[in-house]
Amino acid sequence: MKVDRRTVLVGGGAGVGLIVAFALWPRGMAGGLPTHRGEAAFGQFIKFGTNGQVTVAVPQAENGQGIWTGLAQIVADELGAAWDTIAVEPAPLTGDYANLVVGDGKSRITANSTSIRAFEEPLRHAAASARAMLVETAAARWNVDAAECQVAEGRVLNAGRSFSFGELAEDAASRGAPRNPPRQGAEGRLIGTPAPRLDGPAKTSGIWRFAGDVRLADMLFASARLAPPGGKLRDFDRQALRVTPGIHHIAARDGWIAVAADTWWAADQALKAANPQFSGPATAADMRGIFEEALASSGGETLFSRGDYDGAIDGSRPLAATYYAVPSQHLGLEPLTATARVNGDRVELWAASQAPEFLSGDDRAFYPMPPGEPAGRAMEADAAPIAIELARQLRRPVQVTLSQSASQNQDRPSPGAMARMTALPGTGGITAAWSMRVATADGLSSALARLRNESAHEALSLTGGEPPYAIPHAKIEAVRAKLPFTAGYMRGSPEREFTFFSESFIDELAHAAGMEPLAFRMSMLGTNGRLARCLQGAARLARWDGGGAGSTMGIAGCSAFGSHIGLVASASVGPDQRVKVDWLAATVDCGRVVNRGLVKQQIEAGLVWALGQANVPSPEWVAGMPRARPYGGIALLRLADAPRVMVEIISSSEAPGGVAGLGTTVLAPAVANAIYAGTGKRMRSLPFDPMAVS
Repeated sequence: MKVDRRTVLVGGGAGVGLIVAFALWPRGMAGGLPTHRGEAAFGQFIKFGTNGQVTVAVPQAENGQGIWTGLAQIVADELGAAWDTIAVEPAPLTGDYANLVVGDGKSRITANSTSIRAFEEPLRHAAASARAMLVETAAARWNVDAAECQVAEGRVLNAGRSFSFGELAEDAASRGAPRNPPRQGAEGRLIGTPAPRLDGPAKTSGIWRFAGDVRLADMLFASARLAPPGGKLRDFDRQALRVTPGIHHIAARDGWIAVAADTWWAADQALKAANPQFSGPATAADMRGIFEEALASSGGETLFSRGDYDGAIDGSRPLAATYYAVPSQHLGLEPLTATARVNGDRVELWAASQAPEFLSGDDRAFYPMPPGEPAGRAMEADAAPIAIELARQLRRPVQVTLSQSASQNQDRPSPGAMARMTALPGTGGITAAWSMRVATADGLSSALARLRNESAHEALSLTGGEPPYAIPHAKIEAVRAKLPFTAGYMRGSPEREFTFFSESFIDELAHAAGMEPLAFRMSMLGTNGRLARCLQGAARLARWDGGGAGSTMGIAGCSAFGSHIGLVASASVGPDQRVKVDWLAATVDCGRVVNRGLVKQQIEAGLVWALGQANVPSPEWVAGMPRARPYGGIALLRLADAPRVMVEIISSSEAPGGVAGLGTTVLAPAVANAIYAGTGKRMRSLPFDPMAVS
């Protein structure tokens, strides 16, 4: 693949939109969007071509969640543009595109279901400003008042005459942007419609490019092995490397060893023959004891408090249960890959990234490629430093790719969590007091600290855990588990683990009180009417049977990422003693919907992904790394085993919420509650293991 320094991929067409992907602009360039002949920029998000094309600069990484379509649709809606004239390109790597909702609010990050929440208002304001400037330009040409003009399908209209956006763009760009531009009316809007995905044509045709698809002239291919956390390279077979044909370079460092060759296969085979040996800390194969020790320790941080929990339970014996979610792997198909090329004193770098600004710099041009998996591993690009060092040494382009086994070893799993749940029933069985004490770590904050070359944060800056119910006395405490592995960001976490704990325990309380699980929840929701409607909607969609003894149905709900979801699952334990899910019925309130098709896709994808995570056997740990396993042998969910999924979306005028991680939160508790209804066995651990439940 010949790499153009402006664009790598062009696809789409009439009816599906245009897509321009991977504009390659280094950090440090002048402010504002770069333009080419026939283009006029309007601020930092939008530019118009004289050919009528409207290009939206998207700050977020497209990792399958459809954000390149969703954010572009916001702009097209506010502009009044025709959908088949919309193009997208990555926003320049300047400091003007920070995600204000995640992390410290100062960095460009795609994580925690924040993209729409972070950028809807800035993009809508930018589009409204551009539309006002176009209308004012047209009105001046016609010598009429701007209020007498309308906008539709990419044209400014007045009394039977019109100008296209392209005809107005150059003059309009010279006007000053209004401070408070008027917003579009409600008619003829694109917002809420299932507009076709802009990345769809490129992905279905196979021209969508990932990090491993980069090809440069005179490029070498390298394979690498990395040391375990805290370990070092001890030895390798130098003689085996000397006799292997096609090898161009061997680089051995304390933390890694790499071999560069004419082909990646040759490099990897040579590395296998070299049999590198690393030191590393001794690690228990099972992490449960680490969490139990942390949970039993004193102290901790208060994440949430309401009322007086300690006073409410004084002199009583609350109901209690312990839940555990093992650290889980991303298990993406795309191995860790990065390509580097030295150009004078500067380095050019290609890699997948959800945090691209950390890979760019004054001496480096970073070209972000789309991640090949949606779970969050691309927050960190561990192959990039190796590719840069090899390219500098060899003065040739080098692509470093870790094997699937090495990529699994070097995964940044979710931290996992263990929680001690306690609750005190009140009058009529309704819960009067509630507590969760959880041992875990902070995967997202740890990843961001490494990106910033900072020491890992000791504070647990966690979200989730707070029950969505109006329990008068409640507290959430967290204690840090001292993990022997490197934890990182994972989609839906820690809300995924916390909801499993809370919604499973709520189900236990309902059965202990002799109450029907949905009615029990509804009695405690208080002012959380949005979640109440989701639970009722899911029950109606599923034809909820009450979840009593002998049922195969379980229910769970969650308020997270500014959105709400109710889920009913039909599940059982099959003859192979594995959990089998037949169907899922979800109702979602995510506020103002940008694209109904994307919301439905993301809820379905999150549920199915979480089901896979709930059934994949726990990883075995060696020297602070998950032991690599062949994908064919770890019982990943196959298409034939995927459940039927029904999704209902509630119309809402509330601010938009996130959905990419929302479906992941409720799958495990709904399924576990269904298994309890059918078998009387309570599964309190993830992944599920019915054989381990009495």
